[in-house]
Amino acid sequence: MLAPSRDTWQPRALCRGNHSHLFFPPSTFERKDERERREMRAKAICRVCPVREECLETALAIREPYGIWGGLTEQERREYILRSV
Repeated sequence: MLAPSRDTWQPRALCRGNHSHLFFPPSTFERKDERERREMRAKAICRVCPVREECLETALAIREPYGIWGGLTEQERREYILRSV
């Protein structure tokens, strides 16, 4: 699977701008409940994003190790890849 061109979908992603902080953990300590709330908010944005599929395809293709992409966390993407093999 080839990663889609970033030029075609990234400018339309709803995670850009004011919401971008929700998709990656902070550089400081984050409690479990804070992480869960942040991830729930990010996933809610992903659910209505017009480029969710392209985003997830890219993250899977490049084995993106960080953040929420296409509505999946790092761990969820690893599990998805393992199930797909």
